[in-house]
Amino acid sequence: MMSHAWRPLFVVIGLLATILIARAILIPSDFVAKNGDYKYQWHRVGNEEEWKNFTVKYKGGKEYCGECHDDEFTWISASKHANVQCENCHGPALGHPEEAPEKLAIDRSRELCLRCHAKLPYRPKTYNELPQGPIALAMQDPEEHNTGVECVECHDVHKADFTE
Repeated sequence: MMSHAWRPLFVVIGLLATILIARAILIPSDFVAKNGDYKYQWHRVGNEEEWKNFTVKYKGGKEYCGECHDDEFTWISASKHANVQCENCHGPALGHPEEAPEKLAIDRSRELCLRCHAKLPYRPKTYNELPQGPIALAMQDPEEHNTGVECVECHDVHKADFTE
């Protein structure tokens, strides 16, 4: 006669065997922790080629835009918006200019500017990522600063200054 103390052990062994069988059936064999990084690198190795072949909507850099728009590239690169990518405001440049759209849709909304310039209690007072050194962040209270007016009506975003 089997002792009742062994029954939980058999239940645990059966449960463990079920988990291992389910894992072998459900998880692809190429799902691994790449380079031994068990914290952040869990992925399916076969999926890497799929992502390399994925068509990217964004060109990913001002340099691409600067090939044709050298004036704007020069202005923005020397401005306080030097780290803002063109496609943040102009939208994805997939197919531009060879295919449609010939002209990109520009987001001139106040909400876009406020993503960086809204006065928030936790936002730092200075920005330290520019080559020319730290600058004071121009933060505005959207409830008080020119409500109902788009920022681009007064500010030139390529120069990060007031319009002339």
